[in-house]
Amino acid sequence: MNTPNAKGKTILDYIPEALQKLKGKAQPETVTEQPTAPTGGIDKKAIEKAAETLKKYKDAKKNFEDRIVEEEQWWKIRHWDLISKGESTDRPQPASAWLFNSITAKHADIMDNYPEPNVLPREEGDKASAKTISSILPVIYERNNYEETYSDAGWYKLKHGVSAKGVFWNTELEDGLGDIDTQFIDMLNIFWEAGITDIQTSRNLFIVSLKDNDVLEMEYPQLKGKNGGKIIDVKQYVYDDTVDVSNKSVVVDWYYKKRNTAGKTVLHFCKFVGSEILFASENELEYAENGFYNHSLYPVEFDVLFPEEGTPVGFGYIAIMKSPQMYIDKLQQVMLENAMMSSKPRFFAKKNVGINIDEFLDWSKPIVHVEGDIEEERLRQIDVQQVGGAAQNILQMKIDELKETSSNRDFSQGSTASGVTSGAAISALQEAGNKQSRDMISASYRSYRRECYLAIELMRQFYDETRSFRITGSTGEYEFVQFSNKMMQGEPIPPAYEGQELEEGYIELFRKPVYDIVVKPQKRSPYSKMAQNELAKEMYNMGFFNPQLAEQTMTALELMDFDGIETVKGKVQQGQTLFNMVQQLSQELAMIKASVGMMGAPDGVQMPIPNGKSSGGIGQAQKDAMQATMTDYGARLANRANPDMNNG
Repeated sequence: MNTPNAKGKTILDYIPEALQKLKGKAQPETVTEQPTAPTGGIDKKAIEKAAETLKKYKDAKKNFEDRIVEEEQWWKIRHWDLISKGESTDRPQPASAWLFNSITAKHADIMDNYPEPNVLPREEGDKASAKTISSILPVIYERNNYEETYSDAGWYKLKHGVSAKGVFWNTELEDGLGDIDTQFIDMLNIFWEAGITDIQTSRNLFIVSLKDNDVLEMEYPQLKGKNGGKIIDVKQYVYDDTVDVSNKSVVVDWYYKKRNTAGKTVLHFCKFVGSEILFASENELEYAENGFYNHSLYPVEFDVLFPEEGTPVGFGYIAIMKSPQMYIDKLQQVMLENAMMSSKPRFFAKKNVGINIDEFLDWSKPIVHVEGDIEEERLRQIDVQQVGGAAQNILQMKIDELKETSSNRDFSQGSTASGVTSGAAISALQEAGNKQSRDMISASYRSYRRECYLAIELMRQFYDETRSFRITGSTGEYEFVQFSNKMMQGEPIPPAYEGQELEEGYIELFRKPVYDIVVKPQKRSPYSKMAQNELAKEMYNMGFFNPQLAEQTMTALELMDFDGIETVKGKVQQGQTLFNMVQQLSQELAMIKASVGMMGAPDGVQMPIPNGKSSGGIGQAQKDAMQATMTDYGARLANRANPDMNNG
């Protein structure tokens, strides 16, 4: 009875069609398939192919890796090893820190403008979730020590022109509950397809790391006795100490994109050592169809300083400053040699000069014995030509060139040139000299915004359990909020018309909350703080916060642009409303007192007449003028407070 026929079906498969025919509404045959374990997937053959792809990616990246290792030597002021190419020499090797100082100044600018996300909703109904996410996202980053990650990435970006940060889901965090894990990634440990300009368009993305064999065997018992997982030789820096990697294996995190059965591009993840598979999302029923991460993006974000065509990376400040730095040190080498030669005189001496050479060269001997007369023809000092002013000028020109190319001028360091003494002029020059820093920081903010999107999507996917977060409220006090991804999930869209859901082929649609992210600096430089404070004091002294001048103030604010202008506008409007309410209520109170005979009418207040109509005059004109400048909200409150004398 249940034996399959030639098509592989049993009688149970035909029961739904038979029931439809009995009702006179035969439908095309539909078979509901039960979820089954994925077939095919990732096996050892696929791992071997991935390893070959990884080797090809590494070979294409060789020049970039060599440049990074060389630039690290310049950063450590060990560049004479590169200039002399390892040859030993007795010549002085001065290593000035002009390049080093320029990079440290740029890094200070980066950290003075540490970012903070502000999540905004795209629809009215998502306001609550957007506000909550804005509060808890900085807390998540704080738990990850993201400020240190951001600092490390800033150093790397300045030195080598690009930095990489990963936004992953770590199942071991929060005592096994799992949480977002942000990490700084060394560019020597990440590999992508050659010839692309956007990392998201790469066919594959590999992230490698070295791990001790014994640690791997403890975490993955199937690796016991299967060492030798070094698929590639990971490029190493020139260390001061000896780094032993003989007992380590290369662990490969392989991310790749492919289309699922519905034609959607999804992201899959595989971790392997050698030819041993440690995890493959494509082999897991939970991830086989929708991929490892629902956002289907590589969980890595590149932050580029100076971009290059045909590659997702760029070049940094060392690449543009190492040439002037090299000539600065070479010129200083020549000058030091000249100074040493001048301070240690040498002599021309005839063979039979008649001087005790040993005593002559020994400065501890007060007497030098000679035979005969000492004449200039027999012993003459060698004249050393002093380095001319041209060399000094060239040295200063190279120093100025390095400063200009790195935008690290004297004003940026707090120094001033001769003739500039005005504080306003110095501040203006400092701001003008920070244009490149602001542009660089804006690029970092764009990269940070994309990282926030990755983090939000991980929250949408994995925050199934309610979590507690301590946030800073609007009043500056700590508040505790509960959050899960329930408010971030898609909501069903109602049918376009009644009964549509009953029609054949109807598919229920869902609306997923979408958020926009605005990045602002969490920490401002001392100059920015001072400028903001001075602006606030100047506005106060000019009467911007005087409610009687609210209309003029709002007109001026419409022509201005500064951080926090919306807050100032709100305060001005609030002050205007309260002022109008107080004025209105004061007049009403005075009229009530006068009507009951408690006191005489004050100057400027018109007494009401019995029929409830005003006789006009100065008091009524003042009242009408005040009402004309009131906001809608203030007018409604004033009307509610206005007593009805006829129905008293």
